[in-house]
Formats: sequence, structure tokens, C-alpha cells
Amino acid sequence: MGKKKDKFRFLSNITRRDFISGSLIGAGSALLYANAPWAFSRSNKKQRPKGIFNDPWTGFGGVGEGMALQVTKNGKRVLWIAHEGPPKNFTGVDVTDPRKPKIICQTELPHEKMRSNSLELSGDILAVAYQVYELGIEPAGVELFDVSDPSSPVSIGFHSTSGPHSRGVHCLWFVDGEYIHMASGAPDFTPRHPRDDQFYQIIDARKPSKMEEIGRWWYPGTREGDEADPPERINPDPSTDLRGGDAFRLHNANIYPSNPDRAYLGYIDGGAFILDISDKSNPTVISSWSPHNPYPGFTHTVMPLFDRGLLVVTDECIKDDGEDWPKLTWIVDARNEEKLVPISTLPMPPLEEFGSKGGRFGSHNLHENRPGPSFFSEEIIIGAFFNAGIRVYDIKNPYQPELLAFFIPPGPKNSRVSTIQMNEIYVDENGIVYAGDRWAGGLYIMEMDI
Repeated sequence: MGKKKDKFRFLSNITRRDFISGSLIGAGSALLYANAPWAFSRSNKKQRPKGIFNDPWTGFGGVGEGMALQVTKNGKRVLWIAHEGPPKNFTGVDVTDPRKPKIICQTELPHEKMRSNSLELSGDILAVAYQVYELGIEPAGVELFDVSDPSSPVSIGFHSTSGPHSRGVHCLWFVDGEYIHMASGAPDFTPRHPRDDQFYQIIDARKPSKMEEIGRWWYPGTREGDEADPPERINPDPSTDLRGGDAFRLHNANIYPSNPDRAYLGYIDGGAFILDISDKSNPTVISSWSPHNPYPGFTHTVMPLFDRGLLVVTDECIKDDGEDWPKLTWIVDARNEEKLVPISTLPMPPLEEFGSKGGRFGSHNLHENRPGPSFFSEEIIIGAFFNAGIRVYDIKNPYQPELLAFFIPPGPKNSRVSTIQMNEIYVDENGIVYAGDRWAGGLYIMEMDI
């Protein structure tokens, strides 16, 4: 990846609580309840945010793990947002003026026993993941939509991964307009443990109406018939709960057009993997790294910083009230990609304060340096940390990461927990930050003052 200079710098007079000039510039509804979160100002005093995002489409504020920004041919900017669960599928928000966001599209799921937690955009094609709550039911897989008219998405293809042991697709990556990389079950895959069902699949999407799987890889020992022994469970949970945290399955797969022969996998309790996918029909392991155990599992994202020879690796918090602490974000030396070495973690606020505040506390999603209208930096890392809010770090010295800024609004109304649960984040090329609450708070729009 050719190194780009950071377009932004943090102003010297900004304190760690000063996340934005004027702080929150949009919040509220459509997806969410139109509550008005507070924002931190430079004086560290609470003040009402500007440009509250109000809209009659209230009550659907659970934001999943998918945000993608589209710039249409006429210059309109549309943020596509996945929902955490039913009844909504995905929502399109016109953010051309981020101070006046407007819902222009909101779609429904076919039924209540499914979710579309993840989506990605390439050009005018939107890819949406479908995961079901019960094995074998439909639709489970990935659907493509033509969103050249954002107000009226048109389905142009569907690839089913439904099967007797499949929940479908949890998370997907689609940035080159050609291949979808995803975590999914399959009709011909029988896992030894029911939660080890979703593995790495490569889907050829160049013909949207005839998508086909062209490659796959799974953790050795997790499939019936494997020669390898089953992996030792890290935190055994009852196998009857499909959503339990004890799992050797794929979560995220990151593949960048600048380095198309490498796939970076977060394989939950299996840790981080680098795969050689130069032959997409036969992905092979280059290296892996896992802190589990003694650390409590659930590797989520593996983001490469190519020019620096680093990986940023997150372990997702999945339990409330600090029960699965510590869930950290690791900086890993990958200069020798065959020998990965952890060198630091991003500093977190005290467990004593945040572990008992309510909801989840720990790492989750990162802004992932995607292609497109996206902020790019190999020194500034921005992430969503549930009740610790949105946090910005400087890793210029990767051995001593520094917290630069954070934004923690109050817990939204009608949430299942008392605190904010920042679940997803996307930062555009202008430094506008889009963040979503997992349960009820919906979309928060901020501007980094850097």
C-alpha cells in the first residue's frame, strides 16, 4: 500500500475530552430514538449538541456492524447502515450536509428470525449479509443491491448459504467490486461444534445474478471429517446456545486492493490469521497469532498497516459488566509476516470505573482504512469501545500508543442497558465521524477537530 500522508492533525490546544469543535453535529432518529446526546466542549462542560437529527422514523436505533459511504454521480453523499436486528434490514441516510442528515431509504427484513448485521459498498453495489437465528431457515446468505438510485435499491443477485448446520453470513467485506469475502456457514459444512459453523468464503460477484463460491478456508479440526483434532475450547459455554461466545469461527476478513494476495482474518477464539490468497481456490496459512488463553478470546478484526509492518487486532467484548475483561486492542509487529509479535495495547480507561457502569466495556470495531471516501492513516486509530465510547489513538510510536480524544454520550432512552454502546464507526475523508449505538441510540455524527 502506497503510504499517504495524514490529512489531519490534532490541534495542540485540544484536550483529550475535546473530540470535536462544537462537538456533536448530528444525532437522533430514523434508526433511532430522537434523544439528544450531550457532547463535550473545550471547557469540558456539557452543552446541547447542534443539528439534532430528528425524523419521524423513530424506534429502530440498533446499529449493527455495517456502515458504508456512497458518493453518487451527482455528488450526493449517502451513508448506508446495517441494523443490529429485525425488523429493519438497512437504512440509507443522505449526509451531504452532515448537519442536516435525512433518511431517504429504509428497508424491511423478510421475517423476524433473521438479521442483516453487516453490509459493504463498492461503487453503486451494496452487499448485505443475512444471518438467521435458527439453523436451516431461509433466507441466509448475501444479497446484492443496485443503489445507483439510493432512494430505491434494486436487488440484482442473491447467493444462498442456507443449510442444516448454517446460520448464513455474519460479516462480509466487499471493496473491489469483484469478490466478497465473508464469514458464513454452508449447506455442505458440518461443524463438530455448532458455534464453529461460519468460516472464510470467497464469492465471485462479478456476475451479480450468478454469484458463486470460488474458495474457502476453515480452522483445522472444526469440521466433521477433519484429520486435525478439535481445538481446545477457551471459555466453554453450553453448545445449545448458538450465540455463545465460545467459538472457533470467522468474524472479520480484511482484504485490500493494494495487497490483494493477503487476507487478514479475525477467527474469534482461534486468534488472528494471515492467509495467502494468490490462488483464491486454495487459501493457505502464512502465520497466526493468538493470546487466547490466558486472554479470554474473541478476536474480531485484524487490520494491516502495510507501510509500517503492523497489525491492529481487536478482541471484542461480548459480555456486560466487565465479565469478560480484558478485551483489548493489540498492536502486533508483522514486519516478518511469518512471525507475528505483539508489542503493545491501546490504553483503556479503568475497569473499576467502566466495568460496573452497565453494558459492555472493551474493544470492538475499528475504522478500517477502506478504499473510497474514507479517512486513511497508519498512525491515527479510531475505534468503537461500547460504553467507553468513540476513542482516537496516536500510534506513531507503536510501543507506546497514546489516547488523543474520546466521545462518550449518555446512554440513550429505551436501551436494554444504561450506558452508550458504541458498536460501529466510519470516518470519511473530511474527518466526519459516523458512529452507531448497538441497542437504541442510532446514528451519531461528529467532526474531528484535527
